[in-house]
Amino acid sequence: MRQNPSFAMTDVGEIRRLIDLNPWVTLISHGDDGLVASHYAVMLDDERDDLTIVGHVGKPDDAILGLGEGELLVVVQGPHGYITPRWYGDVPAVPTWNFVSAHLRGIPELLSPEENLRVLDRLVDRFEGGADDARGLYTLPNDAAFVERLERGTVGFRLTPTHVTAKRKLSQNRSPEVVETIIDGLSAEGRHELASEMRRAADARVRP
Repeated sequence: MRQNPSFAMTDVGEIRRLIDLNPWVTLISHGDDGLVASHYAVMLDDERDDLTIVGHVGKPDDAILGLGEGELLVVVQGPHGYITPRWYGDVPAVPTWNFVSAHLRGIPELLSPEENLRVLDRLVDRFEGGADDARGLYTLPNDAAFVERLERGTVGFRLTPTHVTAKRKLSQNRSPEVVETIIDGLSAEGRHELASEMRRAADARVRP
């Protein structure tokens, strides 16, 4: 992803927030037959305060991706959407696409079966939420033997990125008045996630 200083996102806290809110990522590597891409959910490593992520892939995706043998590119895609030139006013203009995205690159570490089970357990709890009928990984009718068989069909990984490119292209090159018009337009169309990200970026620009 080509970086642009006007749109660069370098704050680790903001990138962690992006990952946490958008856990469904694309994993890309270069395999024996060329480029390979897979899609899985990841989480921030709860024992670290950097950009280390943990996750798993199902077998044989580990072999297809060459997991642990070379670099892995993880693409995190946040809110994005079309921006009409109507919102710029009566001036020459063309449409654009606003987005928030991060690329994390590094060689992943493969997890032990015990670590992988812990990550799988966390992953299920994260997305089941706190409902009274939430189904945890070990909730009956699942038992330990069933979960262990499940784990053997997966390969867990931890990735501490050695290269990070994060970009928040949210009309920062436009005047505050135009930005407000775009936010209002997105909100009126029900595109609240992108509008919220634009509001966050706009507020950060004026914060002392």
